[in-house]
Amino acid sequence: MFRPCIFLFALIGLIISVPSFSAQSGRLLDESQLAAPRSPSPSQLYDQAKFYFNQLENKSSLARSRENWLKGTRNFRRVYLLNPKSEQAPACLYMLGNMYRSMYERFSLGIDLDESLSYYKDASRLFPEHSLADDALYSEALVYLEFKKDPKNSAIALEKILAQYPHGDFHSKAAEKLKVLSKDYDIPLPRSLTGSSQINQLNTIHPVKFWSSPEYTRVVVMSDSPITYNEVVLKEPQGPPRKLYIDFKNSYIHPDQRRKIVVQQGFLKQIRIDQTRADTVRVFLDVDKIESYKIFSLPNPFRIIIDVRGAKQSNVTASKKLPVDQPTISSPAKPELSKLELTGIQQKTPSTEGEKQSAAVVAVIRKDRTKRLHPPPDLPKEESLPKSQGKLSLAQQLGLGVRKIVLDPGHGGKDPGAMANQMREKDIVLKIAQVLKPKLAKQLNCEVILTRNEDIFLPLEERTAIANTEEADLFISLHLNAHPSQETRGLETYFLNLSTNAEAMRVAAMENATSTHQMSDLESILSDILKNSKIDESSRLAKYVHKSMLTGLNDKDFGDVRNLGVKQAPFYVLIGAQMPSILLEIAFISNKKDAENLKNQQFVDTVTNEIVKGVSLYIQTNTASLSASP
Repeated sequence: MFRPCIFLFALIGLIISVPSFSAQSGRLLDESQLAAPRSPSPSQLYDQAKFYFNQLENKSSLARSRENWLKGTRNFRRVYLLNPKSEQAPACLYMLGNMYRSMYERFSLGIDLDESLSYYKDASRLFPEHSLADDALYSEALVYLEFKKDPKNSAIALEKILAQYPHGDFHSKAAEKLKVLSKDYDIPLPRSLTGSSQINQLNTIHPVKFWSSPEYTRVVVMSDSPITYNEVVLKEPQGPPRKLYIDFKNSYIHPDQRRKIVVQQGFLKQIRIDQTRADTVRVFLDVDKIESYKIFSLPNPFRIIIDVRGAKQSNVTASKKLPVDQPTISSPAKPELSKLELTGIQQKTPSTEGEKQSAAVVAVIRKDRTKRLHPPPDLPKEESLPKSQGKLSLAQQLGLGVRKIVLDPGHGGKDPGAMANQMREKDIVLKIAQVLKPKLAKQLNCEVILTRNEDIFLPLEERTAIANTEEADLFISLHLNAHPSQETRGLETYFLNLSTNAEAMRVAAMENATSTHQMSDLESILSDILKNSKIDESSRLAKYVHKSMLTGLNDKDFGDVRNLGVKQAPFYVLIGAQMPSILLEIAFISNKKDAENLKNQQFVDTVTNEIVKGVSLYIQTNTASLSASP
């Protein structure tokens, strides 16, 4: 019964084992030639799908039918689904995004645009290491921007390119597109594009600070690193120009700080700060009749100083110094701005990143009080004046003497100044200024203003701006010296000028918180500024105050106070001052004897008394020369 079955199996085995024969060629066929025809590879299918897509792009007869486009999408989808991990998989997703975007452009169906975005996102999300990932992100950004009208999501996609593909072929394009978005839509730039002058990066412009009075405006523009700029004065059809703007190249300002500020009173009428181009920040000033202006830069940190002056009032009454209120702080954005400082400006202590401010424009405006016409302060009585000054000079009778003095206690806040012998310069000079203020006010019958009356930090350029906006007649900056040698002591007095004296340059560099090399770079700047400064008057003031202090201190038991002389040097705090200005280095905090004296109230009283005497002699001499002139 089982034999037929066995025979059948044997026959089948024989048939299988017999080699196949080709009737056409007369040759035997091997196993590979007997296999079924192979299906196309993913690579071949992808090439076929891409060929069909190119046909749609180039043949309008095919492109008119939406069904043909859907067929094209199925081609790519088929390749992807056959093997989602093949080399062609990311390219299929990217091409699906392209196809659906083209379909939206032709048929205007929102579903196509959504599909396009979905496939672009899948391509970069599922295959972040593939070379097409940044291509997909950039295409996603363009869809959001050009079709969805959504610049914020566009910027998000572009920022991913910068963060994840710093060496990708779309990195520079993404950077430039982000700069345009920031300009056009006030979108903040990522940190990778700001803060230095490296490739694709912009210098960050920090909050602009300015001061204004009826005849003067100072604007300070600070950046992370040196920048190039150019200014343009817009001429008026008739009369002096009123508008000035400065373009800062390769620069960026945060959208929160792009604004227009209308100043109701003062010489400055309006200030505008804007990102006028993807890489250009413009500061626009609208003032009342520009008489002259100066623009210069200072290092550490880098900042541009813009001083603009208007025509002085010509009538006699207006020329008299009128009493004014304290400067007001105008903040267009946040109420706390009045307490903010410019980023990182200090003299001897490096600033930290956390101290950088990101607030809006800070303004200090001195209001014009000429409409009120307050009478000038009472003139000193003849019996209260020194014998040599018993008769009032013509200048005093006309009210042209010193009506206002600004005292500047150096350093403060995060900047301690020189430190030695368990003492800090900022504390001592503030104490001296507070003792000096009422003495000057009483004996000279003038108004005295302190740039700071507490332990706060003020940038150097702000101190000068306070003196200018207050229309002060004298500016005196109080400091203490320090030297590597503890034996060095004595008194020296400075006024602003160029210098070749190595020691004077060392002291100036110390007070400016910069290097002597950078100091030498200032010579070209100062040579222009000094043409119109009060060098002669400042020199005379320095000599009178220095001589008086030296004589008075050596008459007392304070040891041998050495005469280190009256010198000239480029101190930042004196640059741009519109009045006679001096800087006193009262003593060496690094010398033990001088340090002991500074703790002695009698020494402080003597120093302040002699400063008053020196200022008084300077005023007396100046008014005498004025009254003697025809």
